Amino acid sequence: MRLYTGKGDAGETGLLGGERLPKDDPRIEAVGSLDELNAALGWAAAACSRDESGWLAEVQNRLFDIGAELAAVGDVRRSWEQLDEHDVRRLEELIDTWDAELPPLRSFILPGGCECAARLHMARTVARRAERRLVALASRDGVRPVVLRYLNRLSDLLFVAARRANARHGVDEPKYKPRQAE
Repeated sequence: MRLYTGKGDAGETGLLGGERLPKDDPRIEAVGSLDELNAALGWAAAACSRDESGWLAEVQNRLFDIGAELAAVGDVRRSWEQLDEHDVRRLEELIDTWDAELPPLRSFILPGGCECAARLHMARTVARRAERRLVALASRDGVRPVVLRYLNRLSDLLFVAARRANARHGVDEPKYKPRQAE
């Protein structure tokens, strides 16, 4: 099977179920944002130890599930609805466990620190963008609420994971320093 078909050369792409949409359609934007997020997670995992990134493969698989669900239409769609509340709870458990290991935040922090943390922060911003794209799609075509909750929790988890990576590497979190009035 060839990687290219030429069917998208005119600015359209196909969905599971056969429907074709313009590549700038909100549904395609949402699926593309999930793909970007998945790549950002892989990029972060490459800079983090296995202990810091082992959970990322599970998340990447769930993002593929969500992307397939969004790319499916009609009767085909229900068969692609894999994500459930258990997946959201799994993220919440990680957030709660890791956040309990960290000192409380007393100021805003800047994205950065060790390379693993910096990449997790970058992935967090990509997760927020993907969430915005899915919210835009939800207002037009409907997105299951569990999918929106999962993306919202994922960005929170990435924030906590970045803080945890800095702590494990002994790197002080860069603190926000507001400009002083002159």
